[in-house]
Amino acid sequence: MNTVRRVEQVMGFPLSLAVRGRHAGDRRGLDAWAAVVAALREADRDFSTYRPDSWISRLGRGEVDEHDCPAPVREVLALADRARRESGGAFDVRRRDRDGNPLLDTNGVVKGWALERAAAALRDLPDTDFCLSGGGDMTCRTAGDRPAWRIGVEDPRDTTRLLATVELRDGAIATSGTAHRGQHLVDARTGRAPARVAQVTVLADSLTWADLDATAAYARGGDAARWLGSRPGRTGLVVWEDGTTQTVTGGAA
Repeated sequence: MNTVRRVEQVMGFPLSLAVRGRHAGDRRGLDAWAAVVAALREADRDFSTYRPDSWISRLGRGEVDEHDCPAPVREVLALADRARRESGGAFDVRRRDRDGNPLLDTNGVVKGWALERAAAALRDLPDTDFCLSGGGDMTCRTAGDRPAWRIGVEDPRDTTRLLATVELRDGAIATSGTAHRGQHLVDARTGRAPARVAQVTVLADSLTWADLDATAAYARGGDAARWLGSRPGRTGLVVWEDGTTQTVTGGAA
């Protein structure tokens, strides 16, 4: 079965789609792709910290409060608050910059949430498989008995090398680490880069929570594997600073 591929740049990352099945190359499939791109561009307008007129920028400057914001912004803030509580404070979208100024940055929530939300247009296509990837995080579906999607997990010390390959039929996979963007994540409890951990990859039913839990586990540093093992329905791969790896299976969902 032929696989149709499409690529777009949106929200500051490469967005790619692999699609196969009944609507892979027809007008209905193209319309679904257009809806995915449009949904992500709308999320960018709401959440980009590079846009001074975005809702999240205005909220961060105190020009509006949370009750003024549209429902998607309130939903993301609620997810962020839940992730803060469940991570023990290691993940937090509200912290202070190096000069001590308040900082609101929901990027650690928005990518997975926005991709999962946008993928609804693809899930509406009958008898059609898809794998939607944004900056390396993916949400996939396989209809019927067709082959699962095969996804490689990169080695953070050598991104040309794969540490593992996973098969995904219906679910999501997300990775947090420094291989592509450098050290951009901190433990919000300390304001410092996490110690001992190099990368965390998480599989879950939802890309929203695969992304959140990968980021939160990474932020917890040396406690990444233990914390991830407490998360219901998650499977993960933790790569430590010394290059060793640890596979983690969470509790019952």
